[in-house]
Amino acid sequence: MTHASSNSARISRSGLAFWWTMFVGVLLVILGLLIGAGGAWLIALGGSWYYLPAGVALLVAGILLLSANAAGVWLYVLTWIATLAWAYWEVGMDGWGLMPRVLAPTIVLIFVLLTLPAFSADRAKRVRDAAYATTSAGVVIVGCGIGLHHFTLAAQSQEAIAPATPPVGGAAAGTAPPVQPDIALHQAGSNWPVYGGSELATRYSPLKQITAGNVAKLTKVWDFHTGDMPSKAAAKKYSPENTPLEIDGHLFACSAKGIVISANAATGKEEWRYDPKVSDDAIPYGASCRGVAYYAARGANAEQPCATRILWGTLDARLIAIDARTGKACGDFGQQGVVDLTQGLGKTVPGWYSVTAPPTIVRGIAVLGAQVKDGQAEDAPSGVVRGYDVMSGKLVWAWDMGHPDRTGAPPEGDTYTRGTPNMWTVAAADPQLGYVYLPLGNASVDYYGVDRKDFENQYNSSIVAINVTTGKPVWHFQTVHHDLWDYDLGSQPTLVDFPTANGKVPAIIVPSKQGQIYVLDRKSGKPLFPVEERPAPSGGVEPEKLSKTQPYSGYAHLDQPVLTEKDMWGMSPLDQLYCRIQFRQASYQGEYTPPTVDTPFIEYPGYNGGSDWGSIAVDTDDGILIANYNDMPNYNQLLPREKADQIGFKSIEQGGGSQKAKDMGDPQMGSPYAIAVNAGWRLSTGLLCSEPPYGHIRAIDLKTGKTLWDKPLGEAVKNGPWGIPSMLPIDIGTPNNGGPLVTAGGLIFIAAATDDKLRAIDIKTGKVVWQTDLPAGGQTTPMTYEVDGRQYVVIAPGGHHFMETKVGDDVLAYALPAS
Repeated sequence: MTHASSNSARISRSGLAFWWTMFVGVLLVILGLLIGAGGAWLIALGGSWYYLPAGVALLVAGILLLSANAAGVWLYVLTWIATLAWAYWEVGMDGWGLMPRVLAPTIVLIFVLLTLPAFSADRAKRVRDAAYATTSAGVVIVGCGIGLHHFTLAAQSQEAIAPATPPVGGAAAGTAPPVQPDIALHQAGSNWPVYGGSELATRYSPLKQITAGNVAKLTKVWDFHTGDMPSKAAAKKYSPENTPLEIDGHLFACSAKGIVISANAATGKEEWRYDPKVSDDAIPYGASCRGVAYYAARGANAEQPCATRILWGTLDARLIAIDARTGKACGDFGQQGVVDLTQGLGKTVPGWYSVTAPPTIVRGIAVLGAQVKDGQAEDAPSGVVRGYDVMSGKLVWAWDMGHPDRTGAPPEGDTYTRGTPNMWTVAAADPQLGYVYLPLGNASVDYYGVDRKDFENQYNSSIVAINVTTGKPVWHFQTVHHDLWDYDLGSQPTLVDFPTANGKVPAIIVPSKQGQIYVLDRKSGKPLFPVEERPAPSGGVEPEKLSKTQPYSGYAHLDQPVLTEKDMWGMSPLDQLYCRIQFRQASYQGEYTPPTVDTPFIEYPGYNGGSDWGSIAVDTDDGILIANYNDMPNYNQLLPREKADQIGFKSIEQGGGSQKAKDMGDPQMGSPYAIAVNAGWRLSTGLLCSEPPYGHIRAIDLKTGKTLWDKPLGEAVKNGPWGIPSMLPIDIGTPNNGGPLVTAGGLIFIAAATDDKLRAIDIKTGKVVWQTDLPAGGQTTPMTYEVDGRQYVVIAPGGHHFMETKVGDDVLAYALPAS
C-alpha cells in the first residue's frame, strides 16, 4: 500500500468530524468496558454469554475509531448485526423484549454512521452503503416485532389463556340461620347504595342509558372539591381511594382523612359536610377512606333525626354515625355519635391501628376490621373483627381468633389477642344467609412466621364466613398456607349465583394477590372447581415452618409463567444487564420462593400483584367476570437484626426509625429480621427490571373460567425514566390500583392505571371506546346511578402516593348531553 492510499483509510485530524469521531470512540470504549465487565460477571453467575464478546467488540471498535481507523465502523456494524440475531434468537418478535436489546444499539449505530464524513469519500461510501443497508434491515425487524407483538396480544385475547376445569356440581350446603322476613338486599340500580354496588359486591349496575354506541358523547357535567389536600408533612402519604355512595339524589363521598360530604347527585352542589378532625399523626401507610356505609332504620319516621345514617371508620380508630340528611352526629350512637375502636386493643400509637374501609352492615350490625400497619412488630394490635349495633353503637360481638370462647370485649385488664391476622379491606355479605365474608391478612409480621400461633396459621390469608348474629365462624378457606409474602386478601370477595350442571349455586368468588381466583360454595366454603395442592419450594431461614404445598385454583388464574433471565428489562442493554446480574444473584424457585438472608429473593407475583383492594366486577346478566391486575415482581431480602439496628430500623411505636430504614422496608420488631422490599423491582431510573406489560384487564367467562380477552391497561404517556413523562400514547400496561365498574350498557368503566385516565371499554371486545383525562391519579373505583332519568358516572380521582400519581380532591360526574 502506498503512502497516499494509506492516508485514504484515515481521517483529517482537524474539524468537527474529527472531534465527533473521537467522542463516538470514547463512548464505545466506555460502553465496551461496562458491558464487557458486566458480561464477565454474568457468565460467572451462570448467565448469558452475549454481553462479554459484545463488550469486547465495542471496546475494540472504540479504540479503532480513536485511532482514526474506519475499521471501527465496520466492526460496530457487524456487532450490531450480531446483536439483532441474538435478540431475535432470545425473544423472537416480542416488541417489548426487542426494545432494550435493539433500540439503544441502533441509536449508537446512528452515532457511528455520523463519523463517516470524516473518512475519505471512497472508503466512506462503501462503509455508508453497507451500514445503511443493515440499519434499514434492523429498523424493519424491530418494527415488525412490535407490530407482531401487538397482533399476537390481540389474537390471544380471543383465545382461552387458561381453560378451567369443569365445575364440581352443587356442593352440600352448610347450616345457615333462618331467613328473616325483614332482610333486604340493597342492589345497585337507580341508586348506588353500598360500596361494591350491593352487599354482594358485584360492582354491576343494570343501568344502560350509556352504551358502547353513544359513550363517545359522554361529557363532564359537574365537579366539586373535598378541600382535603395534604399538608407538607403528609405530602407523600395521601391515597384517598374513595368510591362514593348515592341514595335518592344525594351523593356521599369521603376524603383522604375521613371528611364526609353530601352533595346533590344531579348538580354536585354541596349540601353538608362533617369533618372528624383527623390529625396527620394518625395517617398510617396512607391516608385512605375507601367509602362509607348507609343505613335506613326500618319503620322509622323519615323526618326523625338519624332515621337514615352514614357510618364510617377513621384513621384514628373511631366509628362515627351521622344523620344522612343533615350531617349532624347521631346522639343515640356510642358517645354522641362516636365509638372508640381502641377499646380492648391495649398499647398502640397513632397510625398503627386505622380504619380505611367502610363497615359492612348486615341485619342491623355494622361489621368492620382495621388496618394494622404492616411489618412493625410481632406484638402488634389485634386483628379482631367486631360487630356493632347500627342504631346504638353497642358492641354485639367480637371475633378474636385467639379467644374463640369469647363473644364480647376482653375482661378488664386484658386485651384482644395481639398480632393476629386483620381485615383491612372490605367484607361482603349475604343478608339472607346472615353470613358476612371476611378477607383476612397476615399475622404480624409478614416475612417471618416462626413465632406464629397455630390459630394464626389456621386463619391467615383466608376467607372466613361469620354468622353475623353470633359472631362465630361458620367456615374458612385458606388461599396461602403459612404466608411469608404479604399475600393477604386485599380484594373484597364477590357473591353470585354460579351456574353449574346441577343448577345455580350460591357462590363466592375470591380473587387473590398471587393471581388465583377461587370459586366456593358460599354456604359451606367447599370449592366448586378443584383446588390443587401443588408442591412449594423449600429452604429459607430456619426453623421456618414452610408449607410443603400451596393451593392452586382449577377455575382461573391471573399469574404468569415463572421468570427467566431473558425476562429482565430496562431502558438499554446496560440496565437490562444489571437486572440480569441481580436476577442471577437472587434466590428464585418460582412462586412462593422462601425469604432469604444471605441473598435477595424474588417474590413473583409481588405483594401488589394479581388482584388487590380494587377487586373484580361481574356482569351477572351476561355472565362475564372482569379483573384488572398487576404483573410485577418484588426484590426483597431479610436483614439480620444487628444490621437492621445499624441502619436505623425502628417500629412505629419507637418513632419509626431513620428515613433510610423507612425507604428500605419494615423493622419486624420481635423477630430476628427486618425486611428490605423493592416493590416492583425498580431501577434507579424508576423503570422496572421485568418486561412490560405491568398491568392488564381481563374478561373471563363466568361459567367456565375461560379467558375471553386480555389487554394491557394504561398508556406510557405519563410514565418514563426518572419520573419524566414519555408522552408516548403506547399501551405499555402500567401498574394499576382501583377496580372496574360494569354496566348493562355493555361497558366497563375503569381508571386505576398511572396515566390519569378514565376509560370506557366494550365488554365484548376489550376495545377502549371512550377515555378522558383526569385531574389527578385515578386509583379508585368509579360508580354509577340515575337521577331524573339521566345516568351519571362518578369518580373521585384522588391520586396515590404509592403509585406516584398526582394527588387531588375532585369528585367528578359524567353524563350524556341532556335531551
